[in-house]
Amino acid sequence: MSFTLEIKDGIAHLVLNRPDAFNSMTREFWRDLPATVRDIDGGAKARVIVISSTGKHFSAGMDLSVFAEFGGDGAPDRTVLRRTIATLQDSFNAIAGARLPVLAAIQGGCIGGAVDLIASCDCRYATADAYFVIQEINLAMLADCGTFPRLTHLMPEGMVRELAFTGRRLTAERALALGLVNDVLPDPVALLAHVMAVARDIAAKSSRAVAGTKRLLTYGRDHGDTETLAQAAAWQAAMLDPAEVMEAMAARAEKRAAKFADLAPLGKPAPKS
Repeated sequence: MSFTLEIKDGIAHLVLNRPDAFNSMTREFWRDLPATVRDIDGGAKARVIVISSTGKHFSAGMDLSVFAEFGGDGAPDRTVLRRTIATLQDSFNAIAGARLPVLAAIQGGCIGGAVDLIASCDCRYATADAYFVIQEINLAMLADCGTFPRLTHLMPEGMVRELAFTGRRLTAERALALGLVNDVLPDPVALLAHVMAVARDIAAKSSRAVAGTKRLLTYGRDHGDTETLAQAAAWQAAMLDPAEVMEAMAARAEKRAAKFADLAPLGKPAPKS
């Protein structure tokens, strides 16, 4: 497998693990990533997911072996190509659609398909030497796995267009100024420590409230204020758990950590608090 997975204390830590190949994304990666994320989410096996990497670069993007499936020098079968692209898109839709928040810890190069990946995450953090490249334009292609619709919600559209048209590098410092990343840390050790601290804070909250918050933030991104307020009222009315509210208040008063139930596995009734 092109990544490892450890689940501990409510945090699922997925680590890209092909450093000698700059963590390029093989066919195996595109198959296993969505299956793993959906298994964690659907089985309620964690409260938050962290995606990090190994080696010099976060990821060089799609592996050349996957490009070869597009037809090489010959004319590709357009129907097969479109179906293949839709399958690749679904890999990152699994991240964007998960109930759990997904945090990305990025070091070194984040290139091509890796930009699609981190754009689908909820929060991004980077090392000082990190950089981002919409590489597809340099290969006479367009980014088709989520970069465009997602990046334009994360940073100014004019900057997204410049990066997409030119294939230039975006430095970590500039990415922070533009809002693409939440924070910049000096090195991979400090980066992972910081991201894990954020993950622990999330894991300590009500999983039901966190999942509802993620859903409403995404809904609000795609809808107007009136629709989003109506959705918030409907969600709160349906999902508010008075027992968890009382537990949160009691924990604050007693200066202790609150105890909240895990999310219910998909397809099963919610656990009683």
